[in-house]
Amino acid sequence: MILSPFEWTIAKRYLLPGKGEAFIALVASISIGVVMLSVAMLVVVMSVMNGFRAELLDKIVGLNGHAIVQAYGGRMDDWENILEEVRATPGVVRATPLIEQPLLTSFNGRVEAILVRGNTAGDLQELSKKAVAGNFAALQPGANKVAIGVRLAENIGARVGDTITVINPQGRSTPFGTVPRQIGYEVAAIFEVGIYDYDGAYVVMPMKDAQQLMMIGDSVGMIEVSVEDPDEVGEILAPVQRAVEGRAVVSDWKTINATLFEALQVERAAMAFALSFMVLVAAFNILSSLVMLVRAKTRDIAIMRTMGATRQSLMKIFVTTGFTIGAIGTAVGLVLGFLILAGRQQIVEAIGAITGQNLWDPQYRFLTTIPSKIDPGEVSLIVLLALGLSFLATLYPAWKAASTDPVQVLRYE
Repeated sequence: MILSPFEWTIAKRYLLPGKGEAFIALVASISIGVVMLSVAMLVVVMSVMNGFRAELLDKIVGLNGHAIVQAYGGRMDDWENILEEVRATPGVVRATPLIEQPLLTSFNGRVEAILVRGNTAGDLQELSKKAVAGNFAALQPGANKVAIGVRLAENIGARVGDTITVINPQGRSTPFGTVPRQIGYEVAAIFEVGIYDYDGAYVVMPMKDAQQLMMIGDSVGMIEVSVEDPDEVGEILAPVQRAVEGRAVVSDWKTINATLFEALQVERAAMAFALSFMVLVAAFNILSSLVMLVRAKTRDIAIMRTMGATRQSLMKIFVTTGFTIGAIGTAVGLVLGFLILAGRQQIVEAIGAITGQNLWDPQYRFLTTIPSKIDPGEVSLIVLLALGLSFLATLYPAWKAASTDPVQVLRYE
């Protein structure tokens, strides 16, 4: 829509109402503010939700892979053959044996439930990137050394160099009953994955030490698998599921964490739907401000009509005026949203300090910090929604202005 110099001059004049039109200016300012806040909140909420899902998936997959092949009964004796079958499957980029077993640990009289993981040397080297204290290189088979999560270390009061006792209830049978197996391990490293439950439960050790602790010989518990496309993990591992049928079961990240990710998806959709109404409210504000502007400028409109202004020109003037209000609010809202995202952690901590409440407790939020991931596609949709509703809100006032009959207005002038 190209405006003539005359149309653009009048549109600019109406964007800045005079002294006697303070109320119209106030309503227009409120319209800009509502558009700004609605766009900013949509950008912030959708980016945080996207970041939460992406960060959670990245951390879960980084520790557990995209899928696991687990034997019935939790003990895989022929794991070497199954491992070769998995690695030969198209789309699989990585497969490694793994042992994971819930046990108990004690230190200085404190007892905690833990998940003992037996990893290969390659997996331990990968996990060493998450170390916050100690040295993963000390985790050698037979050295009786382990790495523990940072929250677990805090809960039991253990530090690097301390010796914790890992208790396996399935111990050896004696004439007096089953005696739990208890082995002392030196804490060689402390790591932080970033997921509260993992950091508060995992005890990691070399595969051979885990096999000895569990008394399972050369067996493993499962095979961890990573694929090229996480969203297509089911289709990629379908041949593996058929090959191991009757011996093991394949569970992917969607199945293992189905409840969590479905809840996130529902919450994301509900938040987007609810916050979209803020944009609709902003559009109604634009409509009301333009209606008042048209009523205040009825005499001016009639004079312009008598001087040769066409209905199309008047439509352009008022559509431009209202759309500009929406565009300014959208642009400022985007800037505000990006600024909030940049300082999101500091903002939450400041609010928490003022109110005395912990607004982001990792124990309930899974992640230790607030994540964020800006999706350009979603931001574009938010901008189009705001601009589209702003444009639609201008049509009725613009049509009303263009329909003004100068004869009726100026009859008694």
